[in-house]
Formats: sequence, structure tokens, C-alpha cells
Amino acid sequence: MSLIEVDTAARRLRFGDLDIPCVIGRSGACPADAKREGDGCTPTGTWPIRAALLRPDRVALPTLSLPWRWIRPDDGWSDAPADPAYNRPVHLPRAHSAENLQRDDALYDIIVILGHNDAPPVPSAGSAIFFHLWIDAKPTEGCVAIAREDMLHLLPQLQSGDVMVIR
Repeated sequence: MSLIEVDTAARRLRFGDLDIPCVIGRSGACPADAKREGDGCTPTGTWPIRAALLRPDRVALPTLSLPWRWIRPDDGWSDAPADPAYNRPVHLPRAHSAENLQRDDALYDIIVILGHNDAPPVPSAGSAIFFHLWIDAKPTEGCVAIAREDMLHLLPQLQSGDVMVIR
């Protein structure tokens, strides 16, 4: 098991010999038990790395040890606390609110799914906490994000059982 360490105060991500800048949520970091849907806060804690999602028209397939799949045009992620599929992948369109994973910008060209609030999901405790790409180092809605070139370097090194520790 390997650790990806996120220092939220310094906005640094460390993995092995890598020590790179990262961004977190627009509202900073908060304890996981204080995380609420839509608050813009990145939850502190230790989160298992579940899998990767890749945008086929924008990412050449790297060699990966993690479980992965291509992002499809109808892929979404439920962010509606009243949805029985809250904080789970869903198909779009959907009666409940859901993030579209095939975005016009590049934020979700590569998504690493983190195991935050997923075993089982607690409504309103935060959804879609991902590790993804940044655009111009702008804060996220609660995720951790890094530059594309850094992600392309790091992603092939990730394995099942690795975790992200957000402090």
C-alpha cells in the first residue's frame, strides 16, 4: 500500500519522490464529519483509491494497475441527497441532480475516485470527492486536483490498496 499525502495548508501533494503543488476546495479543508454537500470543503481523512475514469477523446491510455474505465457521454455522479443513488455513478439524464462527468472543460479528463462517504453513502455528507485535473490552479468544489502533466506521471504508479491521506 502506498500513500498519497495532501498537505492542505501548504497545498502540496507528496507521493514517493514526488512533491508537487495541488489545489483543494474553495472553502479549504474540514473534518470529514463536518463535510456537507455543496460546502466547497475538502474532507480531511484517509480515503482509499477506488478506480480511475478516463476521457477517451482526450487521454491516451496509460498503462494502469488501478481498475479503470472510459467515461461515456451519459456518465454522471449523483449529488442529490434525496437520490437513492447518492454519491454513486449514475446514467444521465436523471430525475435527481447529478454531475456530468463528460465536461466541456478538462477537469474530469482524468478522475481518480476516492472512497469518501461511500461505504455506505450518508445523504448530505458530501459526494463526488475526486482526485482530478486542475485548470489554472483554481480551487475545486471539494476535490484535490493537480496539473495534467503531474497526473499523467503519477497515475500509472497507483495501485489498488493505495490511499490518499488529506491533512
